[in-house]
Amino acid sequence: MKTKVIKIGNSRGIRIPRHVLEESGLKNEVEIEVKDNKIILKSTSKMREDWDSAFEKMAENKDDILMDKESLNNNNSWDKEEWEW
Repeated sequence: MKTKVIKIGNSRGIRIPRHVLEESGLKNEVEIEVKDNKIILKSTSKMREDWDSAFEKMAENKDDILMDKESLNNNNSWDKEEWEW
């Protein structure tokens, strides 16, 4: 795919087609890297990137308990009559 380099103030830029942005996952901010005479754009954040460490910290702080545990054990008549298994 070809596109033109356009003037934006004292800088230059390119227009990235919507479908390319959607497919790449790029949002409002990107990391720019130049390698082997190529410009590489990378998303600054990855979904769920730090979840593992966050869950570990929660476990260490005992913040990972189930808050509605009682409601799981207290089945009412609706639970017994309305559900079909």
